[in-house]
Amino acid sequence: MLIDAPRSLLLVIDMQEKFLPAISDHEQLTANVAWLVRVAQRLGVPVAATEHCAKSLGPVVAVVRSLLPAEAIGAKTHFSAVAAKCLPSLPGADRAQVVVAGIEAHAGLLQTALELMEEGKEVYVVADCVGSRRDADRDLALARVRQEGVRIVSREMVVSEWLGEAGTPLWKEISREFLR
Repeated sequence: MLIDAPRSLLLVIDMQEKFLPAISDHEQLTANVAWLVRVAQRLGVPVAATEHCAKSLGPVVAVVRSLLPAEAIGAKTHFSAVAAKCLPSLPGADRAQVVVAGIEAHAGLLQTALELMEEGKEVYVVADCVGSRRDADRDLALARVRQEGVRIVSREMVVSEWLGEAGTPLWKEISREFLR
């Protein structure tokens, strides 16, 4: 099954300022997530984000937060955004496909992805846009969600599927700005 832009939501889990420095390769992860957010917005794909225990972990990292309106960020204390019931009020919550990025892969991201599947959503986890404090936890999380039926993709896979074809003016614009 291909990822279809008009049916997709990009959901960014817990990319928070105070917690990100503890995440393995957090600078590259943050750059990858911001890149995917910018492409999604250019293609008209709604983007939503979550903040877990924001009082202690801080807000969504500035580079991502600056791209989103305040109403696109949901607060939560449950690890899972589904259990927290913060998703229905966020943009794109009615979309059938959810492309998931963020941290921590083995906690909030994993639990959200699995519960989205239980709700009947088509879930895609973007491997180069997820992280954990330890690489082993990230790898185990990706293996587990794959075992449970979540599709594992890369950010360029997502973008090429959202675009659908090359040679169009939109493809040329995206290619020139993001795929070099």
